[in-house]
Amino acid sequence: MWLRPNRVLSRRGLRRLIMVLAALALITAGLGAWQGDVFAPLFALIEASAVAIALSVAWRAGDRSERITLDTESLEVQTLPGRRCTRFQPYWVRVLLESGEGRNRLLLSSHGRRLEVGAFLGDEERNELFRKLKVLLTDFQSQARR
Repeated sequence: MWLRPNRVLSRRGLRRLIMVLAALALITAGLGAWQGDVFAPLFALIEASAVAIALSVAWRAGDRSERITLDTESLEVQTLPGRRCTRFQPYWVRVLLESGEGRNRLLLSSHGRRLEVGAFLGDEERNELFRKLKVLLTDFQSQARR
């Protein structure tokens, strides 16, 4: 499974949004300067830069993803872009859905280790992932017993 957050804007769309917001701020600042507020353009440049940086940081947070792989040897969760890889023995891993901090947390647990997966997903998507992982692991564990 490949988990990714939902992203509405493309990189091109983000650039257009930033340009439109900066243009609106500068037009408003120009009107303010025309009426005597000489500092309005300076503050508009500072505000437009801060908004552009904040939107870019939020957009880049959408690059994170998780890849969950189940085979006969292991259940592997690879976190991208950090390339962190966590492995569990598929027969012993348990899928837990805990509520806390105003949202549900989806945890994989085995041998005293816990790993939260899908933190960037919405609650409905996290619940659906919980059901899918539960079914996959139950099928795997029942086949392993045979």
